Amino acid sequence: MAVNLRVNNMNKKVREAMKHPDKLGAGAKKRKKLNESDNASAVMGEWKRGTLHSGSGKIVPKSNKKQALAILMSENRRKKNK
Repeated sequence: MAVNLRVNNMNKKVREAMKHPDKLGAGAKKRKKLNESDNASAVMGEWKRGTLHSGSGKIVPKSNKKQALAILMSENRRKKNK
């Protein structure tokens, strides 16, 4: 229930970015147009619900917050370099 409350409190862009098929690359593609702050909300939201994929295609486990943060930092770094 707490996760649903958090998702409901996210802005519309973040909620839309989190709606995608559970397959490699789908989430990253939807997050490309988000600003850094919204991207952080989407990445961490996906990690918390267990749908964040690593580059290898595996789901990032909830026990590995560092990997989720590394994905977030990598995506935001790409945004700055564009």
